[in-house]
Amino acid sequence: MIAALPFPQIAPEIFTLPLFGMEFSLRWYALAYIVGIVLAWRISRAAITRPALWRGTPPLTAPQLEDLLTWVILGIILGGRLGFVLFYQPGYYLSHPAEILQVWQGGMSFHGGFLGVVVAAWIFTAKYRIPRLEAADAIALGVPTGLLLGRVANFINAELWGRPTDLPWGVIFPGTAAQDCPGIVAGLCARHPSQLYEAILEGGLLLAVMLFLAFRRGALKFPGRITGVFLIGYGLARYVVEFARQADAQFITPDNPLGHVIPGISMGQLLSLPMVLVGLVLVWRSRRA
Repeated sequence: MIAALPFPQIAPEIFTLPLFGMEFSLRWYALAYIVGIVLAWRISRAAITRPALWRGTPPLTAPQLEDLLTWVILGIILGGRLGFVLFYQPGYYLSHPAEILQVWQGGMSFHGGFLGVVVAAWIFTAKYRIPRLEAADAIALGVPTGLLLGRVANFINAELWGRPTDLPWGVIFPGTAAQDCPGIVAGLCARHPSQLYEAILEGGLLLAVMLFLAFRRGALKFPGRITGVFLIGYGLARYVVEFARQADAQFITPDNPLGHVIPGISMGQLLSLPMVLVGLVLVWRSRRA
């Protein structure tokens, strides 16, 4: 019998209450979004209220940051949903267009949400004539908190699990069949807890590095550096974890069991490579600031 960890008995819903003849449920995933956004706002605010951290004056005032927060939330929701539709299941949603806006049914893409935030911030900074790279640095500082909490929520939801493994910390997720796991016996399927790998790398480790650079090493004095570090860190972390993460079902076929969209590359890796390249350019350009 291969050693593995049982999945913890944590319900996706924190609580359910009757409301106007219906049931209202607060889910861990929704709470992760809410708390992640609030923490990101607090971190960004802590940075812009310390003028000594910046080369000149901070790029945003506290009221402007609060206004920008609304734009960012819209970018996350709309971009995340449209990214999932376009990157992962375009054929299905072309046949079922009425389901595109049904975000409560699940299906969000980080890369789509990231692009949504970029568009929202671009419009906002143009409207108020705010320096874009400095504003991007202020926003990027808090993003890893949302990633950390979101990936933990993915684990609680028993979704986006990893590939089969015989490592002792493999987790037996509910809903995974033994036939999907060659070599696993007794009806059990142990898989990489890839959600937690991402939480540690994309959230915890990347957050620690960015906060250290911003608050201790003066990185905010070099416009674009913190944004570049975030893009490089996230892109590399996602690229590496994809080797242990189960591909989305729509990409898996008998001839392509690993779900690669091009030979040796998954969709997550394909979307992460441009982030790394842009991040390298931003870090290089920040040296000349």
